[in-house]
Amino acid sequence: MAIDSSLFKHKVQALENLPTLPGVVAKLSTMVESPTISTAQVGEMIQADQVLSAKVLRLINSAFFGFPGKISTVTHALVLLGFNAVKGLVLTASVFDIMATEMMNLWKHSLGVSLAAGIISRRLNLKDTEEVIVAGLLHDIGKVALKVEGPEQFDAVMENVHQTKGLFIESENEVLGFNHTRVGEWLSEKWNLPPNLRDPITLHHRPQSAKNAPEATAVVHMADILVRSIGYGNGGDMGIPVLDRETVKSLNLSLADIGEILDEMEGEFFKSEDLIPSE
Repeated sequence: MAIDSSLFKHKVQALENLPTLPGVVAKLSTMVESPTISTAQVGEMIQADQVLSAKVLRLINSAFFGFPGKISTVTHALVLLGFNAVKGLVLTASVFDIMATEMMNLWKHSLGVSLAAGIISRRLNLKDTEEVIVAGLLHDIGKVALKVEGPEQFDAVMENVHQTKGLFIESENEVLGFNHTRVGEWLSEKWNLPPNLRDPITLHHRPQSAKNAPEATAVVHMADILVRSIGYGNGGDMGIPVLDRETVKSLNLSLADIGEILDEMEGEFFKSEDLIPSE
């Protein structure tokens, strides 16, 4: 049965049960808009929360970015990755504990999409590769909010998935009347995310609709499907969506290119194991 999306939107944007990190993100956004605020001041604000900064630095020093030396401060990370990428990592760190304990398969899937997005972005020589990598981590953030703020609805969706043997997004639309990309859109609005993060979160299932960050969205869409095909983690589906051919065409990738990307993905996935808590 569909539920009132406006009421659920209000509940999601209130973020009653998620960590209070979105408030930090709002403060970060305000700081960065000021021409008198330095990168060091932004970094110091994040590092004031020792738990948060430790999680952010752990993600930054993982295999995704491949920096040759260890990054020990958030300020250094801001210089190397830019504010938008670090902002996304702050959001990822905010839900890490939830995903790693209650949604392990989704966390593994998100890690896989992040790695795959980096592989594809580097092959295409995209200038904002770091942001696309972070977008891969965040692309299913709407599912986390749905799980936390509407656990009964989330369970009803999962029950429908098992009954239909289909896709999570199809069951969401049938049971709720909306899906996790809509929830992701609400969160993106609240957190004032930049296009390279917002579009992949809201449009990775329909990348041809992306107007502000078409390349980043196309890459995350492709990474999402390829990771599903390998079976690394699980986003809640019992099937694999069709890879949008126009998207592949827009990225100018051949079948041979895709084969090489898959090979590289399988070789790289073991590097993300340090971000998967041992059972």
